[in-house]
Amino acid sequence: MANKGAKITLYWLEQSRSQRILWLLEELGLEYDLQTFKRGPNGLAPAELKQIHPLGKSPVIRVEPEGTGTGTAQPLVLAESGAIVEYLLDHFLTEETAHLLPKKWVDGREGQVGGETEAWTRYRYFLHYNEGTLMTFLIIQLVLNKIKSNSPFFIKPIANGIVSSVESSYLRPNYDANFAFLEDQLATAPEGGPYLCGAQLTAADILMSLPIQAALLRVLDSEKYPRLVAYAERLRGHEAYQRAIKKIEEVEVMHHEDRLLGKL
Repeated sequence: MANKGAKITLYWLEQSRSQRILWLLEELGLEYDLQTFKRGPNGLAPAELKQIHPLGKSPVIRVEPEGTGTGTAQPLVLAESGAIVEYLLDHFLTEETAHLLPKKWVDGREGQVGGETEAWTRYRYFLHYNEGTLMTFLIIQLVLNKIKSNSPFFIKPIANGIVSSVESSYLRPNYDANFAFLEDQLATAPEGGPYLCGAQLTAADILMSLPIQAALLRVLDSEKYPRLVAYAERLRGHEAYQRAIKKIEEVEVMHHEDRLLGKL
């Protein structure tokens, strides 16, 4: 059994990074419980998530090993997308899903400094780059957009001027540098790509899906970066990606029906 007797629960928040973990769970073929949460009127996560993890953020998963409650095993609550990905791959890879984690060592160079494969080196890098670098600029953009849209009328011209200055002097140069870098990484991927780490989808690609999709919607010039556009379309085309979207749609329909029944 893929779950190895463990019970997995994903605490999913709308418009959040948690959709990538849902996709990974589907890609791994794992059984899991899904608990969904809505953002409040202020756009923040609901207070209920703090009952799951002190920071009240999403994604969060709860893993209950076989034997939980007997004193020999304790449930584990994990936050942070990268940490969740690494834990799930450490424990639940199968022969069919092994491609999600590239081979680490070049044959004959196991354990040697510099003996890692290019695919694995890229995987490790993009596992951290997606949040450590790329998402940073997109979050700043999100905050600036809120400043522009929520500024009172009498200071809006000043706020818009400051925002435009930050965008042109700081964000745009960083966007251009990162998008050009990613375009080149796709062009030079092992085995000719078409993924960032080689010929097959990895968990790093799954994490990269969010910032790439967000960039396409807001700031990425599709004509200037055709490989990134094709890459985003390729990710959206994966069956497990589509299953993850359908899973949320089904849950939303059920919640809507429950609300209607509650009014009868």
